[in-house]
Amino acid sequence: MPLAFSASQMLKLPVPEQTQRLALYLDDDDRIVRALLDASQLDPLGEGHYRYAVKPLKAFQLQIQPVVQLRTQRAPGRLEIEALDCHLEGFDLVDDFALTLNSWLKATESGLEGEAHLAVSVSRPGILSLISPKVLEATGRSLLGGILLGMRKRVGQQLQSDFSHWCRER
Repeated sequence: MPLAFSASQMLKLPVPEQTQRLALYLDDDDRIVRALLDASQLDPLGEGHYRYAVKPLKAFQLQIQPVVQLRTQRAPGRLEIEALDCHLEGFDLVDDFALTLNSWLKATESGLEGEAHLAVSVSRPGILSLISPKVLEATGRSLLGGILLGMRKRVGQQLQSDFSHWCRER
């Protein structure tokens, strides 16, 4: 029986200065992705496509490292990021693993708004057969929530700092 868990995060970030330039800033999807994610773990695959190796996660003495293929899509004043594919590196204990990520950022009159939804479906590794599915799912939700919270923190700090730098460059 596969385990399934998900987490979502909403964002409303006031941007006090040069808010009218946020829509133009969001058009630079490569810059936004590099500001949101750790650039040392990010490989560009082509325009609007990236490979991202998530920092290794540890749960129940198991270490997993998801590697996600991401795609960006732009619309005026809006940037969407979604996962196209994902696999686990160095972890052969599961038969199937699926990850979905749908996220967006939008420029508003007062700053940035956004939402991210992250979900995982995975077969239960035999090594974890003694742990109840509810405990495994709660742990999975907690891990996903931590990933999204980290992304939210980067938006609040790194992206806002990068936006200020971008405004000074222009």
